[in-house]
Amino acid sequence: MDPNPKKPNIPTPDSAISNGSTHSYSLVPDEVLEKVLSLVDSHKDRNSVSLVCKNWYNAERWTRTNLFIGNCYSVSPEIVARRFPRIKSVRLKGKPRFSDFNMLPRDWGADVNPWVVMFAKVYPFLEELRLKRMTVSDESLELLAKSFPDFKALSLSSCDGFSDDGLNAIATHCMSDLFPFEESVEVAQIMVEAVADCNSEFVLRCREISVSNVKASSEEGRYSTEKSMVSFLSRFSTSWTYSKVVLLDVSFLEHEKRNLTELNIQDNGTEDIGGGWLSCFPDNFVSLQVLNFASLNSEVSFEALERLVSRCKSLRVLKVNESVNLEQLQRLIVLAPQLTELGTGSFMQELTPRQYEDLEISFRNFKDIQALSGLWEVTSLYLPVIYGACAGLTFLNLSEAALQSVEFSKLLAHCPNLLRLWVVDTVEDKGLEAVGSSCPLLEELRVFPADPYDRHHRHGVTDSGFLAVSHGCRKLHYVLYFCRRMTNAAVVTIVQNCPDFTHFRLCIMNPGQPDYITNEPMDEAFAAVAKTCTKLQRLSVSGLLTDLTFEYIGKYAKNLETLSVAFAGSSDRGMQCVLEGCPKLRKLEIRDCPFGNAALLSGLEKYERMRSLWMSACNLTMKGCMLLARKMPRLNVEVIKDEESDDSQADKVYVYRSIAGPRQDAPPFVLTL
Repeated sequence: MDPNPKKPNIPTPDSAISNGSTHSYSLVPDEVLEKVLSLVDSHKDRNSVSLVCKNWYNAERWTRTNLFIGNCYSVSPEIVARRFPRIKSVRLKGKPRFSDFNMLPRDWGADVNPWVVMFAKVYPFLEELRLKRMTVSDESLELLAKSFPDFKALSLSSCDGFSDDGLNAIATHCMSDLFPFEESVEVAQIMVEAVADCNSEFVLRCREISVSNVKASSEEGRYSTEKSMVSFLSRFSTSWTYSKVVLLDVSFLEHEKRNLTELNIQDNGTEDIGGGWLSCFPDNFVSLQVLNFASLNSEVSFEALERLVSRCKSLRVLKVNESVNLEQLQRLIVLAPQLTELGTGSFMQELTPRQYEDLEISFRNFKDIQALSGLWEVTSLYLPVIYGACAGLTFLNLSEAALQSVEFSKLLAHCPNLLRLWVVDTVEDKGLEAVGSSCPLLEELRVFPADPYDRHHRHGVTDSGFLAVSHGCRKLHYVLYFCRRMTNAAVVTIVQNCPDFTHFRLCIMNPGQPDYITNEPMDEAFAAVAKTCTKLQRLSVSGLLTDLTFEYIGKYAKNLETLSVAFAGSSDRGMQCVLEGCPKLRKLEIRDCPFGNAALLSGLEKYERMRSLWMSACNLTMKGCMLLARKMPRLNVEVIKDEESDDSQADKVYVYRSIAGPRQDAPPFVLTL
């Protein structure tokens, strides 16, 4: 497949008129349309543009450089390559979200390798790859490291399958060599001579050729170049780009060194990673701006890390793992006072008074710090060292720090500008009262359980803490709240105080628990959420719920895109109400609910407009799933079988739309119907 296809001749406005077209959008000149589209970043908006007419479809196709794929099996790499010839940035998601809770076997799929292989063939200018819940092998990382001369950013979120060998390859090949200055002048002269021959095809492909292996491409017949240009082409290095190329002339020649700027490893699920990969970055590598390895469990070479941080003067995000102690952290902070985001290591080390003072001064010297995370095992003794950096914080992530309410409240007094706050429920309701009184600008709150599997844990947060936050934080629009108990009245008041919720994820940790005061189902609570929060996009429900909750959701949640349901509902009617309503629903996640075949088959008209449906531990049968597959052949209906399950039952069902057909890498325990 040609990585640099010719742009086809698109009908001009005159030809549109001569063909009898009366649509005004056909009269927009191609150059104007492409210029406008180059300013449109939203993938949803671009998708809408591509549906207007053929001209707009082609213009959108040729101007798109950023690609988002929410399900790696919804389309094939080959289809993507044919549709979009000039992609530079890709965001790709793999496994369904319930894989985060160990509900998918490890070898389920979502291998990124076919995608990287295709990208290497057709997107030689790829600069960014952001993966989530994908299986990433060392071989894939090595191919990625060696195939893209302009590559700058790699993000691996909740990915598995790789080891330090893969990270070694990324670090080793993070930059390319430059031509000496004398050779660059000679190349520029040869380029001008070639352009003077009025070879318009060459001009249009100038940058593409500069990042391609010309010899290999010629052998494959991808380029037809005249002999007079061979000497010119042979001079190109993969570290060069030629920008601002215009027909029959070149405004200027610019060389660009390929340097990695971001390596972001977040929520990694791989254990087999050593710490030597940091030593593989070349000694002259200086361009890193984002480095996050907080989720890696192994010790790292601190000497290599220190050298790297000292060289990278543009570093703005640094998140280290738990192996970095306080003394080492202080040395890193001194080297990088320009950081805007810091993830600390462990706070367990005992410090001398001088070391304590040095660390406190280092935090106080931060001028631009906006986000702080990490703080493993932090205690009340060492927490005050960060106070000096708190005034400018907009994001404080304490999900790894099990703080008590008193020390947490003292910390918040220094954080008046917080917009986002993540905490553990050890802060209890008293701590959340401090949030309400200290954080008037707060927009996002996430409260995680210290021990999600201990249902008899008497501490934690309740309705009282949530109410306190809603009274003081009226701008709150995103909440994830794990609690031990809740009431209908509390939720009604909360959404009245904060009606602009876009994400409302309430997780009452004891399944099927009613209002602990009235002993009534929690229907009234979520009815209030659906009716009051008109901007609601994501909703997670929990507690004792009847079908009435889902009637309200289906009727009032007009903007809802994602709904997560667990241990709820009375009958098939609940799920049917959701599928009959919720016009913008894209993802539906259901577990341990009484919904069966009738509920599943009630969504035939909705599923092709949705991204995916997940159902596990429900009342589905193989017969019902096969009927769905027959009636909706453009959907992939996958049943994930457990070893000891009844052959007639469908234990876990994953339904998603796909233009690529059934996937070819399904393991034996995945039945594609």
